[in-house]
Amino acid sequence: MSDQILLVGIHGFGYHGLLEHERTNGQDFYIDLALEVDLRAASLSDSIEDTVNYAGITDLVVIEITTNPVSLIEKLAGRIAERILISFTKVNSVTVTLHKPQAPVSASLKDIAVQITRTR
Repeated sequence: MSDQILLVGIHGFGYHGLLEHERTNGQDFYIDLALEVDLRAASLSDSIEDTVNYAGITDLVVIEITTNPVSLIEKLAGRIAERILISFTKVNSVTVTLHKPQAPVSASLKDIAVQITRTR
């Protein structure tokens, strides 16, 4: 199947990281999602019941970013993917790209991100 819903740049402010100042001061996180969903029925019916509610998915992502801090963004990305698959049964697979542009590294760079894919 090649149908996808793409959600790009979901923003949340969270307190994830290994370092104390990350846990104290927090930073911006951005999430991109590629959701594999069979969109044939929705493309014919024009009914929300035949697709997934991406407003609900974005709310879930923001809650995950803004609560329950973790040390690794890999853990956060995995948690987001698993929650989407549990909560939205029409999603067959999800790719989560988690961006941490203010990661504490000594080099100058635009972004650090992890990308994971989970399938039902």
